[in-house]
Amino acid sequence: MERSSRYCKLTYEEIAERYLSGQSSAEISAAAGGTSRSIRRILNKLNVEMRPRGSWKRKHTLNEDYFKHWSDKMAYLLGFFVADGCVSGELQTISFSQNDKAILEDIRNELGSTHKIYFNEKTNVYTLYLHSKIMKTDLVDLHGIQPNKSKTIEFPHIPDQYISHFIRGLFDGDGHLYRTKYYICFVGGSKAFMVKLCQILNGFNFNSKVVQTSSYYRVYVSGKDDVKRFGEWIYTNKSLYLDRKYKAFGIEN
Repeated sequence: MERSSRYCKLTYEEIAERYLSGQSSAEISAAAGGTSRSIRRILNKLNVEMRPRGSWKRKHTLNEDYFKHWSDKMAYLLGFFVADGCVSGELQTISFSQNDKAILEDIRNELGSTHKIYFNEKTNVYTLYLHSKIMKTDLVDLHGIQPNKSKTIEFPHIPDQYISHFIRGLFDGDGHLYRTKYYICFVGGSKAFMVKLCQILNGFNFNSKVVQTSSYYRVYVSGKDDVKRFGEWIYTNKSLYLDRKYKAFGIEN
C-alpha cells in the first residue's frame, strides 16, 4: 500500500475508502496528518469522483437488511464476501473487491445499491464500498465476519439448502480450477475455516484434503469425476456467478 508521504498516517487506499464512505477531506486530513488540499490531490490522482466542497455526503440507496434473510443469492454474496470482502475496523463500511467489474455490478444490483465502483489503477482491482452500520453489524453479529478476518474467521452457519450457493460464492473469490490436472483449490488463511470447508466437501463425497503451505491453507478437490461433479453441484440453480469461472468447467446447459 502506497502512502502519500512518509509523514502521512494513511495509505492511498485508506484515504479513498474514508472519502467514499462519506468522510470529508478535512476529516481525513485530521486523521492522516496532512492538509485538505493534499487529500484532494491524492483523491484526484486516484480518479475518485469528488463531491462539491462543503457538501454533505451523497445519499445512496441500499438494502441495508439484505444479510438478515437467507436466499440463494444471499448465500452466494456471503460466500463471496468471506473470500473478497472487507469489514472496516473503524468506519461503518464494508467493501467487495474483485478484478472483474461485471460481478461487482451484479452484486451492486442485487443489494439495491447506487454506490460507485472504484478502480485502483495500481492494483487493477475494482472495489464496491458500502457505507452502512446495519449491514456491517449484521455481518459481524449474525455471521461472525470480523475486521481483519483472513486468519481468524470461522465457517459461518449456513442452512443446508444454501450451502452450494455459499461455496459457489467462496469459489468465485478464493477458488481456482486446474481443469487439465483435474483438481480444484481453495486458498485461505484461517485453519479452522479451511478444515471445516474440507469436512463439508467430504460430507458431499468429494475427494478433499487440507494442505498447509507457508502461512496459508489450501483445500483441494481432486479427480476428474469429482471436479466435474463439483461444478455441476455449485452451478445447479445458479443465480449470481462469475462467468469466466463457470465457463472454465465446460458445463453444458
